[in-house]
Amino acid sequence: MIEDLRWFGFEWQEGPDIGGPFAPYSQSERFAFYRAALEQLKVAGHVFPCTCSRQDVLRAAAAPHPGEDEPLYPGTCRGKPLPGPNIRYHWRFRVPEGEIVRFSDGLQGPQEFVSGKDFGDFVVWRHDDVPAYQLAVVVDDAAMRITEVVRGEDLLKSTARQLLLYRALGLEPPAFCHCPLVTDENGVRLAKRHEALSLRALRASGATPESLRANW
Repeated sequence: MIEDLRWFGFEWQEGPDIGGPFAPYSQSERFAFYRAALEQLKVAGHVFPCTCSRQDVLRAAAAPHPGEDEPLYPGTCRGKPLPGPNIRYHWRFRVPEGEIVRFSDGLQGPQEFVSGKDFGDFVVWRHDDVPAYQLAVVVDDAAMRITEVVRGEDLLKSTARQLLLYRALGLEPPAFCHCPLVTDENGVRLAKRHEALSLRALRASGATPESLRANW
């Protein structure tokens, strides 16, 4: 990925390949940061242990229709004690029911999501002892003093979740800008199965960075 981005013409001042003031940049080396954040959330009562699998949540009556980014958690394990030994469980963030989370997106404009309705309690630490995406990106962006996050519009709802995490951890959130997704001729989001359109494949076919940038 780094090789392809460099070929395309991107340049960066810090990262896993060149280091920088906020190293290490590989998430596998940053577990101490994530564990500290999880402990902070535990002490403040923002998380609870949950033994529900994704299939358990999908089978619940409150689960959304297919196409949602994440099934709506029905609150099954809220208030339950810590599971016994040899029982696998996640840690879920307890969202404030009915709170309206608002933010202004740099491209999409004003956004508004209702916690407990548009999204439910979400996993911050997985049963296999790995931090979930929502927690890891919040901790990393805060530690690395990120001031603006630019990503796909499919993550707008994740921003609402992450803003709750920023507040719970006492961190200042960055600005957000969510861009339209790159799609194929049928309007379907490009994925790894579209290998012929990857930068590596285009490079091998003789395309140049200049021609690609001009077309786009």
